[in-house]
Amino acid sequence: MVATVIHVMRHGEVDNPEGLLYGRLPGFGLTERGHAMAQCVADAFVQRGADITAVIASPLKRAQQTAAPTAQAFGLPLESDSRLIEAASALEGMPVNANRAALAHPRYWKYYRAPLRPSWGEPYVEVASRMSAALSHALKVAKGHEAVLVSHQMPIVTLTRFARGLRLAHNPLSRECSLASVTSFIFDGNTLVGISYDEPAGHLLDGALDMTPGNSAASLKR
Repeated sequence: MVATVIHVMRHGEVDNPEGLLYGRLPGFGLTERGHAMAQCVADAFVQRGADITAVIASPLKRAQQTAAPTAQAFGLPLESDSRLIEAASALEGMPVNANRAALAHPRYWKYYRAPLRPSWGEPYVEVASRMSAALSHALKVAKGHEAVLVSHQMPIVTLTRFARGLRLAHNPLSRECSLASVTSFIFDGNTLVGISYDEPAGHLLDGALDMTPGNSAASLKR
């Protein structure tokens, strides 16, 4: 048996005082709490003696900053993989956290025609495809060891649903993927044999300003 574990981590809390749907916009880094979340996860890996041999992150600033403490803790270079990037969205840049009613304006109705695709952004099937490819790459790179991939909520949830054989379309409010959470994919050889979920920085969620929907203590601010 050649056991390999790929940990797919979501970034920490983002500095976003205007409540924008930041998506792929450049320049959105972590808050002080977000940096603490990233360090907490790195410390958790070290404390349990994780055998991490690769750290790979989305090219976006918040993901790179989240991955940095783990790469440093294990003396590894921080690699980037564009396949781990946030899902594209036509609503990017909107202050949805400040005024969610704005989404109901008629000018945006055209984006809601096919919610199961979804029509407002990158199709779920495309997200699942690129995330699966990133996971497969990490499996080859870290064969027999562990790797950490840092990505974003929607892509991680889509990958997890794909791996579990679930319908990709889902209610965003049901997402189990809190800030700095870790979804681990466990392989025996090339066969996926298990998926686990952990929140090493869970104690930092209460009070976090998380504009992304989900079922964590970092509730959607309205």
